[in-house]
Amino acid sequence: MEKIGAVVLAAGQGKRMGTKVAKQFLELEGRPLITYALEAFEASPVDEVVLVTGEEEILYCREKIVKAFGFSKVVDIVPGGRERCHSVYEGLKAFCRRTSPAYVLIHDGARPLVSREVIQRSIQGAVRYGACVAAMPVKDTIKIGDGDGFVSGTPDRAFLWQVQTPQAFSFRLVYGAYERMMEDPGAQGKITDDAMAVELATGERVKLILGDYQNIKVTTPEDLAVASLFLQGVTVQIP
Repeated sequence: MEKIGAVVLAAGQGKRMGTKVAKQFLELEGRPLITYALEAFEASPVDEVVLVTGEEEILYCREKIVKAFGFSKVVDIVPGGRERCHSVYEGLKAFCRRTSPAYVLIHDGARPLVSREVIQRSIQGAVRYGACVAAMPVKDTIKIGDGDGFVSGTPDRAFLWQVQTPQAFSFRLVYGAYERMMEDPGAQGKITDDAMAVELATGERVKLILGDYQNIKVTTPEDLAVASLFLQGVTVQIP
């Protein structure tokens, strides 16, 4: 079986949360939020995890997260960069200092409710297609606005997907894409997710695989409350 790696990102500041503590370390049902994603990968077929965090939080993550919760698959904790794309690149480089995996999943630690099933589907998608992203069909009608705030178009909702993480790839493919992106500062500002880096740098097609409506990204206090309800088993309608 070829080795599967995962880069889990926990380096964001979470300014929209309005707290002094970074959102990935906020308490969720009595535990730091980041522990839920790490627990999901610990219980998955993923072999090794690289955790990317702020440089000043490496010791905290090592002692209070990885050791305290017994996450044996976390093989390295590395400092992130200025933007998300730089943090992903640092995580990928950490794997290059070891034996690089054949496939890698990249996941935002602020998505605590990622399921083992979504992780499994992501792995299968990476093996079959070389590049895939977890995503869900958009429920709402989406409007395209012009520079003056007027509607300029309404895309067909049947073709719109809300992208999540994990995003999973052949390691060589995504690492090569990020290497090219890091050589072009102008391109870095255009990257909003890992699939886009692969699309822009390599032209490879990225497969959409089924995610989960509960796999929400915790960005605001309201998101934290919703995640707490999901963990309690309360059914919540997600728009």
